[in-house]
Amino acid sequence: MRRISVQQRPDLAKTARVHGYDYLDGMPYWDETAYYRFSLRQIEDGIEKPAMEIDAMCFQLLDRSVADETIYRRLGIPAAYWDYIAASWKIREKDLYGRMDLSYDGTGDAKLLEYNADTPTTLYDSAVFQWVWLEEASAAGLIPEACDQFAELHDDLVQAFTAMDNGGIVHFACLIDVEDDKDTVDYLEECAQEAGLQTQFLAMREIGVDETGRFSDLEDRVIETLFKLYPWEWVMEEEFGRFLVTSGVHFLEPPWKAVLSNKGLLPLLWEMFEGHPNLLPAYFEDDATVGALTDSYVRKPLLSRQGANIEIVDAGKAVSQTDGLYGEGAYVRQAFHPLPEFDGKFPLVGCWMVAGRPAGLSIRESTTLITDDEAKFIPHVILD
Repeated sequence: MRRISVQQRPDLAKTARVHGYDYLDGMPYWDETAYYRFSLRQIEDGIEKPAMEIDAMCFQLLDRSVADETIYRRLGIPAAYWDYIAASWKIREKDLYGRMDLSYDGTGDAKLLEYNADTPTTLYDSAVFQWVWLEEASAAGLIPEACDQFAELHDDLVQAFTAMDNGGIVHFACLIDVEDDKDTVDYLEECAQEAGLQTQFLAMREIGVDETGRFSDLEDRVIETLFKLYPWEWVMEEEFGRFLVTSGVHFLEPPWKAVLSNKGLLPLLWEMFEGHPNLLPAYFEDDATVGALTDSYVRKPLLSRQGANIEIVDAGKAVSQTDGLYGEGAYVRQAFHPLPEFDGKFPLVGCWMVAGRPAGLSIRESTTLITDDEAKFIPHVILD
């Protein structure tokens, strides 16, 4: 794994606008003045294989949760939804996608830092725009012609939508004023349409409830399948959350993803699979077992997005910290395993999962050890 400087495409502004990006002296979250180079073995053995193992461990945890409700309690999930989540897993409701965030430098074992199993964004960048960069940079002689990329995301998403076609409308919803969320939902809706599905977009506030407790759209059609880029913990706090059980909706992501998208997943996995090479020691902060950690750890809220409210403690001293809106709830502590450093930059490797299999790679690069909402997206190549 190497970080290689490269010339930016001379027509980037035009390409960006073609793909719907605003371009004002650059793209704020995209940087193609460098790329990361992997060998095929690093991708297959160093990233894909661990992702599959972690996914299998998550499924074992979900199996356990059906019989052990203390898991839901430790995750802070409201008791009113325990049976709902368990039932979703018992019938193996289909999921769509997620992203495992890993610390990996091309050598040794990739370490799971967290799993965004419910609401990951930067999907279009990962699935389409970095592939366009690969083709155009190769054609322009900026990178070797033999370069490939781990980018099966688009085809796998279309295939996943094809497999779930039930003949009805698939509704898509998010907060329309959050640009990253809306862009991600727009792209996923395009994938569903490519799969031949009929779709309809709604703002979250436009979802209604009919007299029978079913969710409905603005034309009073019953919602049967709903992709919602809206965290499960928010749904459960909303007034309409009390209608989840009667709604009959197949949600994407399904209710069981509320277990995997919670950072309490980290200590639960460690408890079940202590010593696994792709896991880091992790504990709930209010458990007596947290004393097993040394004085170097990362403190994370159970629920947060985009690196908010994270604190890194190294040798007993706070060395990095972010603010945010998630600081009031419970926390976990995870052993401090710093991101690798390349040329003063810290890359976080994201392995995308689609319908339970690895499907693509994204790298978000920061100038600090915490990957926050200012991180840049850096493309990658595979070249032996």
